Amino acid sequence: MPEHAGRAPFGARLRAAMDARGPLCVGIDPHPGLLAAWELNDDAAGLERFSRTVLEAVAGTAAAVKPQVALFERHGSAGMAVLERLLADCRAAGVLSIADAKRGDIGSTMAAYADAWLRDGSPLAADAVTLSPYLGFESLRPALDLAAATGRGTFVLALTSNPEGAAVQHVGAGSRGSGGSVAQRITAAAADENARERGRYPGESGKAFLGSTGLVVGATVGTAIDDLGLELAGAAAPLLAPGLGAQGATAADLRRTFGGAAANVLATSSRDILRAGPSASALRAAAERTGAELAAELPA
Repeated sequence: MPEHAGRAPFGARLRAAMDARGPLCVGIDPHPGLLAAWELNDDAAGLERFSRTVLEAVAGTAAAVKPQVALFERHGSAGMAVLERLLADCRAAGVLSIADAKRGDIGSTMAAYADAWLRDGSPLAADAVTLSPYLGFESLRPALDLAAATGRGTFVLALTSNPEGAAVQHVGAGSRGSGGSVAQRITAAAADENARERGRYPGESGKAFLGSTGLVVGATVGTAIDDLGLELAGAAAPLLAPGLGAQGATAADLRRTFGGAAANVLATSSRDILRAGPSASALRAAAERTGAELAAELPA
């Protein structure tokens, strides 16, 4: 398999991790309330203890971890230094990291965001980063191109489960000549990126192919995928699905919601697992239970 910078494409690495450990992604979300529940101070030291404990507990169980960048950023430079060390620890442990930064801008500013999260040698380099496309999908081009050049990935917000999201993401549904809803057009754009990637890797064909341009689709969106006509199965996109556990979605819900695209779902659970801490063994057991539930419902 060809590699960028000595690294297989993110989609191939994610597929291998999901095949080996199942489709669970554990959010590393050091909310003040969780820090308090763990009897940790709401400061950089508490943040570091929390983050390292979660990573060490779930490294052998989860396909990926997803640090919520804002919860590190709220501690200023000290918090971002903790995040840098966490991402380095992920690399050392061989655990895929998804920086949940939701970045989106235009021109040189978007290029700078891409440089921060996707450039080899950046202290914040993650295996993938979440992006917001609401300045136009093509505004993300610097990140899409740098991810392709370094074997990293992106997850583009497409259909989120917050009630306000529909005011933007559902616009255009059912209209003729517009390309469909905003969510439908974002899905189609991601599919085009993955089709180009598949063309660069002709040996990576068939049902198992997973591209490196992913989509964020909430686990609690219900029938909206079908209602809006999203062709998720054909997009070959990894589907980051937050909302498992504390937000109400179950593994069975994921199977029903995603249908033929269920094999590409990377299901995210944060609070439901994190509240089992601070015991590393309890965290690991919670992650293993969630992983077993997913394995029973989602296709391998």
